[in-house]
Amino acid sequence: MARGPKKHLKRLNAPKHWMLSKMDGIWAPRPSQGPHKLRESLPLILILRNRLKYALTGKETKMICMEKHIKVDGKVRTDPNFPAGFMDVVEIPKSNDQFRLVFDTKGRYALHRISDEEKSFKLCRVKRQEMTKKSIPYIVTHDGRTIRYPDPIIKVDDVVKVDIATGKVLDVLKFEIGKLCMITKGRNTGRVGTILHVETHPGSFDIVTVKDASGNSFSTRKENVFVVGLPDTPYVTLPKGKGIKLSILEEREMILKKRKAAAAN
Repeated sequence: MARGPKKHLKRLNAPKHWMLSKMDGIWAPRPSQGPHKLRESLPLILILRNRLKYALTGKETKMICMEKHIKVDGKVRTDPNFPAGFMDVVEIPKSNDQFRLVFDTKGRYALHRISDEEKSFKLCRVKRQEMTKKSIPYIVTHDGRTIRYPDPIIKVDDVVKVDIATGKVLDVLKFEIGKLCMITKGRNTGRVGTILHVETHPGSFDIVTVKDASGNSFSTRKENVFVVGLPDTPYVTLPKGKGIKLSILEEREMILKKRKAAAAN
């Protein structure tokens, strides 16, 4: 029986979307406790070593972090196992890099490059809306933020646009039919579309039907839907593919076209 918190993570038990080779060792970096869940986050060590290739080893990654080169949501993070998650802004001022963590259509985290203007805010989904003991209203977002005295129109499942420097709410995206959304969990992770309708099932999971830009409809649970903008205007730039999932035949066709174009050049 386990006595106390687990401190290790084996590679075979690590989330598949980290894309770790199973032959590279026994262990995987276990994300520290932080704003995102273990299996829904991407530790900084994997961003620096496995994705950006700025380091070859864990020790080199630690040195980069300890020299305070890495910022997540505007704050310096020195822990190489810090869990960055959906909509987080990862900044490396020394190399002039700034990314937003969003999902691609295969459910993996994509490091999406963003502009100076876009790095100043992020979108946060409202998970809870409650009162303190002293009757102060507050909301809790998907990335662990507590925002006191929110606008009374903000409800659970809505998305708020938060200024990273001040932590203040700049705008509200209501969870409504017709809004543009991204799926953050399940088989449709990373797909982007407009909300068609919502089925309520008291005592069970509410089901949302979404239609993407290519006309395909799919359903998912309400808690998996993250509103990202108005019908045709996303509040954040979307990664390559714009959240449209291709079938394996369409994917093959695209690869063959690229190869043909490369051979012609």
